[in-house]
Amino acid sequence: QVQLVESGGGLVQPGGSLRLSCEAFGFTNTAYIIKWVRQGLGKERELVATISEPGYRKDYGDSVKGRFTISRDDASRTSYLEMNNLKSEDTAVYYCFWGGYWGQGTQVTVSS
Repeated sequence: QVQLVESGGGLVQPGGSLRLSCEAFGFTNTAYIIKWVRQGLGKERELVATISEPGYRKDYGDSVKGRFTISRDDASRTSYLEMNNLKSEDTAVYYCFWGGYWGQGTQVTVSS
């Protein structure tokens, strides 16, 4: 059974950092583009970052450029989203999308 499990979310103060993880279970092949998407309360879903396979190309949404970094480790079947200088507007549920599957999401709350 294929499953994506995100982790690493939580409550952080503005200016702080978090690292989200997305671990893939049950994949026979991880060679797919990975996307991180977020959705804030009452907001539309927003594409945060994309990484190609095997990871040479990375693209970011304008609102996170220079602050977030996406990466992947296919050997461990894990993708990471490093988030720095977090702002209140980064508050959202963050989801990873990999191989046609969505994770359950992890909540990130940026607040003082």
